[in-house]
Amino acid sequence: MQMRRTGAVFAVAALALGVAACGGNKTYSSLSEKLKDSNEVTVGTKWDQPSLGLKQGDAPVGFDVDVAKAVLKEINGGKDPKITWKESASSNREAFLSNGTVDIIFATYSITDARKPKVTFGGPYVIAHQDVMVRKDDTSITKPQDLANKRICKAAGSNSYKRITEPPPDGQLGLSTAKTVDAANYSECVQKLSGSNLDAVTTDDLILAGFAKQAGGNFKILGQPFTDEKYGIGLKKGDKTTCEAVNVAVKKLWDNGTMKQLLDKWFGGTEGLKLSETAPPAEGCS
Repeated sequence: MQMRRTGAVFAVAALALGVAACGGNKTYSSLSEKLKDSNEVTVGTKWDQPSLGLKQGDAPVGFDVDVAKAVLKEINGGKDPKITWKESASSNREAFLSNGTVDIIFATYSITDARKPKVTFGGPYVIAHQDVMVRKDDTSITKPQDLANKRICKAAGSNSYKRITEPPPDGQLGLSTAKTVDAANYSECVQKLSGSNLDAVTTDDLILAGFAKQAGGNFKILGQPFTDEKYGIGLKKGDKTTCEAVNVAVKKLWDNGTMKQLLDKWFGGTEGLKLSETAPPAEGCS
């Protein structure tokens, strides 16, 4: 009797394991393989950056969103995949890729040496340049060097403030007297600037252009860029297969004029902003 009961327990346990195996998530060696098999992908973007990634209704809209759709269609053989959009703030991008929350990230994600050990980057697909945005009536800041002793925003997960406060090689201007004010993201930075809790927001010119456009003339961009920010496409570390496919897609989108059309669509006419005209060279997949 005991043996029969024990056998029954093992049988039930084996059955349960079999259900779990069948019902569990399938694993893939690359995003390219997943797309080919399932036609589904989870994409991380910003949801709080006008003209780049801003949530409207159930999904985000903006330049990064349109680039994501175009690149994924290319690497999916010309077929639009089913996309699930996931908000990916600067502070959680690496974690989301590592733990599988997202498959790929298009989110003003600058390629840096510090990030390369954690992320495989495709691209860059465009090069932005760090600049400074101030209130329209502020005449005390006319160039980046005027940020000495001024209050600048420190958005969580972003390295932009370091370009101001630290000297090379990690920084740029070495203005150690600039005072940093913490914020969860750049949307909060802009709110603080509106409320006079900051003197300036300094980050990529494309990000600033989106906020300036949304604010309807309350802010101005200095138009004095001082860095190159290579926007990369974030993939789980080691996914070289998808990275190589992404780079082919990005080149094609520049060659056929799609990238220029998207830049003009979202940023054309912004005062003080010079848009990229040619494809940036690929970094190589690692």
